[in-house]
Amino acid sequence: MEINSAHKQAALSFLQLVVAGRIDEAYDAYVNPDMRHHNPSFAGDAASLKKAMKENHLQFPHKVLEPQHVVEEGELVVVHSKIRLQTDGPRVAALHIFRFKGDRIAEMWDVGQPVPKDSPNENGMF
Repeated sequence: MEINSAHKQAALSFLQLVVAGRIDEAYDAYVNPDMRHHNPSFAGDAASLKKAMKENHLQFPHKVLEPQHVVEEGELVVVHSKIRLQTDGPRVAALHIFRFKGDRIAEMWDVGQPVPKDSPNENGMF
């Protein structure tokens, strides 16, 4: 996948570091200290999300992220990915939306949907 923007590369690198369990490094390199997020399962500050990411990595240390599309518009970057929490587990279709302030992630949204085993849609989710 060719990446031609610093923000696109930062968003992908952030996600890849998080999936690899290098969450502190991801935050140090890419996250604004006052970053906020919109995941409804956790408080909206950067520290709460970071803690949840670390807990998720302990639960799923072999998680795999396969980016499919990366789109940038202004200060926003959207990453559409296949995620597999376990090596032989089901896939999840995920969207991560990042808002950048300068070269740092200032805001993040994420949504995911399990990929069904059987679907009448011959095009699939990807």
